[in-house]
Amino acid sequence: MKHFVVGVDVGGTNVKLGLVNTSGKVLSRSSFATQGFIQTPEVLIDAICEAVLALLAKEGCQKSDVEGVGIGLPGLVDVNAGVVRILPNIPGWADVHLKRIMEKKLGLKVRLENDVNMITLGEWEYGAGKGLEDLICMTLGTGVGAGLVLNNRIYRGPGFAAGEIGHAPLSRHGQKCGCGGWGCYERLVGNKRLQKDAARLFAKPDITLEDVYRRAIASKKKAVKFWEEVGERVALGLIGPINILNPECVIVGGGVARSFELMKPSIERTIKKRCMKTQSEMVRLVKARLDDDAGIIGAEVLIRHENK
Repeated sequence: MKHFVVGVDVGGTNVKLGLVNTSGKVLSRSSFATQGFIQTPEVLIDAICEAVLALLAKEGCQKSDVEGVGIGLPGLVDVNAGVVRILPNIPGWADVHLKRIMEKKLGLKVRLENDVNMITLGEWEYGAGKGLEDLICMTLGTGVGAGLVLNNRIYRGPGFAAGEIGHAPLSRHGQKCGCGGWGCYERLVGNKRLQKDAARLFAKPDITLEDVYRRAIASKKKAVKFWEEVGERVALGLIGPINILNPECVIVGGGVARSFELMKPSIERTIKKRCMKTQSEMVRLVKARLDDDAGIIGAEVLIRHENK
């Protein structure tokens, strides 16, 4: 019997790995800095393979004990073909046949997924979305993305590109975005914009969002107001998806979600005020529960569902 899945969460800063059992528990973890291995896709692939094998050796696991390796990647992934189409923040990745390459190197079954979809799978099966059939799982950080569960299935779209909530335009004007559009939601609530707004508000160029969070926890009025206003912005990008999809729940994760409780009242007020009545009354707003392990745990869900 296969007892484990190896989850790999590839980010622009770090690659995180975890050995996960069939109950979604992370038994062991490792990580390495992505930037040291981005010269070519081959260099990063070799580093990931070495890290997978090292993790198994560390725990004394045989390949025969491993059901598969699930890899979440920050870009467009053709899940069926096992091909990474593009990773916007890691140069050189275009139409890389990652599944085929890694299966040959590792001698294990490999399955690919978009990183936000992988987080969504973890939260849906083991976290804040457990037991729900329709939800949106949103990540707030440098980028803004969403995974969709509709009718008890992850929804990827025919081009595997569904859930790009961060690139929904909220204005006819606004800043140019990396996606090619302008006035995008991500430009309103992404880390870079929030950092600039905080620096301007507090007249401190080096202030961090963590600093603003600590000030708000200490009941500093200006900091509390900052997160209330961010919450209103967050809600603006959720109104359309909530009205269209009528989800039971919106899960909020990512780095900015640390300040979720500070933002939640203003998000809920704005949704109640501006969403259609039925949708606003049905939807719940909750914080993600699995934190940094969500993508790793999601790999277990991905592999297990494939084998059903």
